[in-house]
Amino acid sequence: MILAGDIGGTHTRLALFDGDKRNPVEFATFGSREHAGLEQMVSAFLASRPATITAAGFSVAGPVSGGRVQATNLPWPVVGDRLAAVLGLDRVALVNDLYANAYGIAELGPDDLVTLNAGDPHAGGNAAVISAGTGLGEAGLYWNGERYDAFASEGGHGDFAPRTELEIELLRYLMRGTDAHVSYEHVCSGLGLVNVYRFLRARSGIEEPGWLTEALARDGGGAIGAAATACTDPVCQQALALMVSIYGAEAGNLALKLLATGGVYLGGGIAPRILPQLRDGPFLAAFTAKGRFAPLLARIPIHVIVNDRTALLGAARYARDRPPDVAAATG
Repeated sequence: MILAGDIGGTHTRLALFDGDKRNPVEFATFGSREHAGLEQMVSAFLASRPATITAAGFSVAGPVSGGRVQATNLPWPVVGDRLAAVLGLDRVALVNDLYANAYGIAELGPDDLVTLNAGDPHAGGNAAVISAGTGLGEAGLYWNGERYDAFASEGGHGDFAPRTELEIELLRYLMRGTDAHVSYEHVCSGLGLVNVYRFLRARSGIEEPGWLTEALARDGGGAIGAAATACTDPVCQQALALMVSIYGAEAGNLALKLLATGGVYLGGGIAPRILPQLRDGPFLAAFTAKGRFAPLLARIPIHVIVNDRTALLGAARYARDRPPDVAAATG
């Protein structure tokens, strides 16, 4: 019996896996900020679902170091030793959430993916994962001679590189804050969509409608995306289009850096909700706009992951596949 968890800035998913690698026997979602830590959520989850746990794996949004993760968008850390004590295990596996997303791709079926660009599906080579959700995560996959293995990164926190006069204005607008560092996460994520919208609203001179102000107070990025999709506010439409273009540009950057001829996968919670904008908007044009490398990028398959449990599947797979000493050495 494997306990797996996917710990994000907004939600934490916990599940128990037995014989079926894709379908958990138990599953629950918790509000990440509604609890004092992961140990509390794990204890609550198992209190009503008693089980003898043989291994556990958790994906966390943040860098893993020494069996500990200070989650990027959470106020509390995830500590492997504390979790192991709660579960009565010698060790638990902690992995970066994008590592888990990449590692979980092997468990996906055709219905879990939507293809934006067929490219050359037989090219092989490295692959990349870029996930816009609460934040922006990036990871890679390489062929180890037998299968694809994953590696984590914190590429979403790399410097935002504007491509147009409008994006230069956006960078200057964001640099006015107390933190002069503007990353891709600041412009390509749920938080990033709000930043882009605020910039464009101030630039437009158009007063924000009252209904939108109320919606933004409840769910900033979600409200902007919904208004853009429903075509009920032109500034929201412009904000989403600009973020989609930036998303495409950074996905193309990652594809070049990893030479991801085996494919680029869009994970996270945003892409499945904006499939029409990804298909018909500026994403693909921005992805391939890399000068003389445009033909190479046009041949790269691009898929949207529509299974929101991919990181959970990856954490379970990691706990199942890796012996405890390897899992502990990795995180």
